[in-house]
Amino acid sequence: MTSLSAEAIICAVRTHGEHGAILRALTKEAGLVAGYVRGGRSRRLRPLLVPGNLVALELRGRTEEQLGGATIELLESRAQLLAEPLAAAALDWVTSLTAATLPESQPYPALYSALSAVLDAIGVASSARQWAAALARYELLLLAELGFGLNLEECVVTGFSTDLAFVSPKSGGAVSVGAAAGYEERLFRLPPFLRGQDANPPMDDILDGLIITGHFLDRDVLDGRNRDLLTVRERLTARLGRAVA
Repeated sequence: MTSLSAEAIICAVRTHGEHGAILRALTKEAGLVAGYVRGGRSRRLRPLLVPGNLVALELRGRTEEQLGGATIELLESRAQLLAEPLAAAALDWVTSLTAATLPESQPYPALYSALSAVLDAIGVASSARQWAAALARYELLLLAELGFGLNLEECVVTGFSTDLAFVSPKSGGAVSVGAAAGYEERLFRLPPFLRGQDANPPMDDILDGLIITGHFLDRDVLDGRNRDLLTVRERLTARLGRAVA
């Protein structure tokens, strides 16, 4: 018999059978886990099984390979965010991305903390600019945790750490102003906040950051195959773009 008792962020829910549901949730110590919730489609449990919700999760199974039975107790609801289209799109994307890309049962404590911070920011921020930067940083961290980290600390051409202003779409490395001369249109612009240099970046910089992380998520993690998930992100970035206009 295996068991787990932990706080968890619900990342995905799908129906199973006539009455049940399978949830995937991120925990700090055990990583992404899955479990079957008996009666998950009931009127009582449906409001609890919302991606983004923080729950106390009890997971029990006969073996580690078997899908365990799960029970949950709501600790914090984020269901109210679904009433605001931009916040709902952000919630949908960040939880779906987490569920789709992380391998199960591998701990990612930094990602757990970062995801929690992004969701908190979406819930309390008065404008998208206050949480969209955290979202871009989360995507950057997820790339690094999955082995596709970008080198934004030194120029991929010169090896120096000064005047970094671009990112190569091929190598994922930063490029200095001098090294980029004549090739600027082939490179991504590097916004300072991705290097921790601007705590309150303008929305244009945030969108540039999301272009960078989106490119490498599509190429290296999603591999262009999860069209539905990419559509969720495109919907989010389009809404953010309209927020700037």
